[in-house]
Amino acid sequence: MRIVIALGGNALLKRGEKPDASTQIANVETAVTALAPLAAQHEIILTHGNGPQVGVLALQSANDPKLSQPYPFDTLGAQTQGMIGYWLLQSLQNHLPGRHVASIVNQTLVLAGDPAFENPTKFIGEVYSKEEADRFAAERGWTMKADGGHFRRVVGSPFPQRVIETRLVRALIHDGAVVVCAGGGGVPVVRNAQGKLEGVEAVVDKDLTASVLAEALDADFLMILTDVPAVLVDYGTPEQREINRATPASLRGLGLPAGSMGPKVEAASRFVELTGDTAAIGRLADAEKIVAGTAGTIITPGGNYGGPGDIPVPTPRDTRVRED
Repeated sequence: MRIVIALGGNALLKRGEKPDASTQIANVETAVTALAPLAAQHEIILTHGNGPQVGVLALQSANDPKLSQPYPFDTLGAQTQGMIGYWLLQSLQNHLPGRHVASIVNQTLVLAGDPAFENPTKFIGEVYSKEEADRFAAERGWTMKADGGHFRRVVGSPFPQRVIETRLVRALIHDGAVVVCAGGGGVPVVRNAQGKLEGVEAVVDKDLTASVLAEALDADFLMILTDVPAVLVDYGTPEQREINRATPASLRGLGLPAGSMGPKVEAASRFVELTGDTAAIGRLADAEKIVAGTAGTIITPGGNYGGPGDIPVPTPRDTRVRED
């Protein structure tokens, strides 16, 4: 199968951990250990989050007295793609000797008039107390919102229209490479009045970008990996339970929070609705079980999935389309 995997930023830096390189490299090793068996059997395109990492770089940039102004978010996003992409590239190469692995910096096209620029919702950076959040809002002009029992900075998150380098990613897949791309949702860019690309101050949701990329690449399966075993209802209560099989309509009807599970559900549902293929949301450690249909929340048009055998083998015509 061709599988697009969206790896959550919390897989690289867990809540409460210091953002040291050594900590994140160790977490990357754990992640790749879970994903390498899938990469040995399937075509894998791996995307990743960058919320904690881009927040750290933004804070460093804001505090650097040598700069007349902080680096813009598109530049910071490219920096995190290079950093995290390097860690994933090296670990994948070590786990898959003889297999080509490519890690590339991607731009993601968004619309300049997207209303998300006026309503920031994308969490970035570390968690803060209420007092710290109020201080940063006053001192730096940051927009801060509650994230569970803490507060985090939020920025605009426009909807991804297309990964600019999609054709390059497709070419690498056809050459047999495992591809790491569209990290952090990709560097957000718009087209100016001359049709040229320009970076913008935003962070694109990586799950939505993964959905757009999976559709463009004719993927068979979109897997969104996070730190919970499945989509949960009545979260945090004695009635909490997992949803193991679902349709896009049934998941959308749950009204899940926009700042956490909501975008993941939207990304997975959108892919299933547009392609008729399969998406899943679950825990990184369960990646193989999710593909086998024994873990996570599996989303299909009819709400049924029994494993890879449920996905049709591509016809010769399908193969030709994928080689365009």
